[in-house]
Amino acid sequence: MPLRFKLGYMPTRRVFFSQEDSLKYKDLILVKIKSLLPDIEIVDLSFLNPEGLLVDEKDAESVARKFIAEDVDAVFCPHCNFGSEGAVAIAARKIGKPFLLWGPRDESPLPNGERLRDSQCGLFATSKVLQRFGVPFSYIVNSRLDDHVFEYGLVNFIRAANVVKHFTSARIGQVSTRPRDFYSVIVNEGELLEKFGIQTIPIDLSKIVRECRSLLGNVTAAVKAEADNLKRKADFSKFPGDELVLKLAALKLAVGKWVNDEGLDALAFQCWDTLQQELNICSCFVHAVLTEEGIPVACETDIHGAITSLMLQSASHFKEPTFFADLTIRHPDNDNAELLWHCGPFPPSLADGKCIINNHFVLPSHAPGVCNWKLKDGRVTLARLDGAQGKYSLLCGEGNTVDGPFNQGTYVYVEVNDWPLWEEKIIYGPYIHHVVGAYGSFSPVLYEASRYIGNLEFDPVSPELDTIKRILRNGKE
Repeated sequence: MPLRFKLGYMPTRRVFFSQEDSLKYKDLILVKIKSLLPDIEIVDLSFLNPEGLLVDEKDAESVARKFIAEDVDAVFCPHCNFGSEGAVAIAARKIGKPFLLWGPRDESPLPNGERLRDSQCGLFATSKVLQRFGVPFSYIVNSRLDDHVFEYGLVNFIRAANVVKHFTSARIGQVSTRPRDFYSVIVNEGELLEKFGIQTIPIDLSKIVRECRSLLGNVTAAVKAEADNLKRKADFSKFPGDELVLKLAALKLAVGKWVNDEGLDALAFQCWDTLQQELNICSCFVHAVLTEEGIPVACETDIHGAITSLMLQSASHFKEPTFFADLTIRHPDNDNAELLWHCGPFPPSLADGKCIINNHFVLPSHAPGVCNWKLKDGRVTLARLDGAQGKYSLLCGEGNTVDGPFNQGTYVYVEVNDWPLWEEKIIYGPYIHHVVGAYGSFSPVLYEASRYIGNLEFDPVSPELDTIKRILRNGKE
C-alpha cells in the first residue's frame, strides 16, 4: 500500500502586523513539519510571491488552483500573524480537503507595548468565516511550536486526513456473495457509492479457483517463492510436503493479481465453504498475510468490516496492520474483558509467540489453512462502521489486552472500561459481532476524520467524546 501523502502548506499573514516575524515563523513551522512528518510531501506557496505567504484575497484563487493541480490530501494554514481570513476561507472552500488551523502563541509585547502577531485573534476571525463559507476544519490550540499539544495535534490531523483520503476513494473487492445464512453482513452497495463514493468491485470465486488451479498445474518460480515466504511466517510442520503451502501461495498470488489489476484497497472474502469444497483449503492464513502487507481482508464477505479495516490501517499510515475479529464470549473471570477471536486472519507480525498452521476445528471439512496464535500485549483501538435504514455510524473505543484461557484459532482478550456499556452499544447498534482492532490509540484520529465524512456519525464508547476533545486540547490523555 503506497504511503504517499501530500500536504498543502498555506501560511498566511495580514499586512498590519510584522512581516519579519511572519516570515520567520513560516520557515520555523516548515522545519518542524518536516521533522515530525518526514515521509509526507509538502506543497508550499513559494510559487505565489517572494514571501510564500497568503496575504491578499486575489491570491486565493491561485493557491486553490495550485493545490488542486498538485492533488494535495489536506491543507495546513498556520496564521503567522493575524492572517487574512477572507483569503483563507475562499481558498479552503475551493480546495475542499481536510483543513487545519493553528497559530504560534505570541510572546510578550515589546517594551513599547507593540504586539507583533496577534495570531490567536486571527484564528477566532478565520474560524467564523470558515463556518460562514461552510468549510469543515480542524484546529490546534494556540500554542508554541515546541509544545507537545502542537506536535500531537499536527500528527493526529495528518492521520485523520489519511483516513479521509482512503475512505472517500475506497475500492473494496468483494470475493463472491455473503455466506447464505449471514444476514448480518448484508450491505447496500448503492448507498455506499451514493453517500460515500465507496466502490464495490465483485468477482466470482470460481475465477479465483481457476487461477489457482492454473498456477498449481504448472508451479512456477513465483509460486515457489511465495510458498517460501509463507513458510518463513508460520510453522507448517503438521502438514508434510508442500501441497498445502503451494495451494495457499497460489491463492495469495491469484488474489494479489486481481487486487493489482483492479486497484483495490481492501477485500471482503467469502472464506467458506466453496474453497473447502474446491481446493480443500481454508483461506485464513492468506487473509492474515495480505492484511499484514497492507491489503486488509474481512472474512465472510463483510464489506462494512473491510471498510473499517481500511480506515484503521489508514490511521497508522499502514505502518501497523489491523486484525479482523469476532466478539465471541466474555472473559470467564473478568467482567470487563471480551474474547476477540477468529479462525486465523490475524497478521503473524502481531503474534505473541509461535505461529502455527492447523486444520479448521469448526467447519465439517476440517480443511487446513487456519492459524493458531495469541496476539501480543498492548493498547488496542476497536472500531466498526455499520449501517441500517440508511443511517451509518462508526463505533469506536479502546482497551488493553489481558491474559485469558487458551483458544484454538487466533485470539486475544481485551479489557475495556465498562463491558456492559459496550455490549449495549453493539446490541442497539447498528453493529454486529465483527470488529476491527489496531494496536495504538486512534479514537482521536477517527473523531477528527469524521468531521470530513458526511452521512457518518462518530459513536465513541471509551474514551467518551468529551475525553477525546480534552486529549486533542492538551495533546495527551
